[in-house]
Amino acid sequence: MNSLPNLDKVRIPLDKFTEYALNFQKNKDKATAFQSALGYNITNAELLIAAIAANIGNCEAVQKGDDGYGTRYEVVMTLTGVNGKTAKVLTAWIDDRNKDELRLISAYVDK
Repeated sequence: MNSLPNLDKVRIPLDKFTEYALNFQKNKDKATAFQSALGYNITNAELLIAAIAANIGNCEAVQKGDDGYGTRYEVVMTLTGVNGKTAKVLTAWIDDRNKDELRLISAYVDK
């Protein structure tokens, strides 16, 4: 299995969820999907981040190329939400050579 490199440098920005993925005013479709599929919303975004962090090392990472800033990866993981339901969540990462971190850049519930 190919896992993400530099797992010791993982950074999952809270604002990626509170300002975008779980924010109904910014991205209604993503926010609705996370809320209905897994029970996550702005008020419990930290729990979603913890679930992603706990699972990231156990999942296959698919390299998606280098855009000049660093190598990008896609990781699909199965998460059990706070509502007890299970769903696949696609996460996108960049191994950012300028910031020396492996950062989450996108996440959404996969259909």
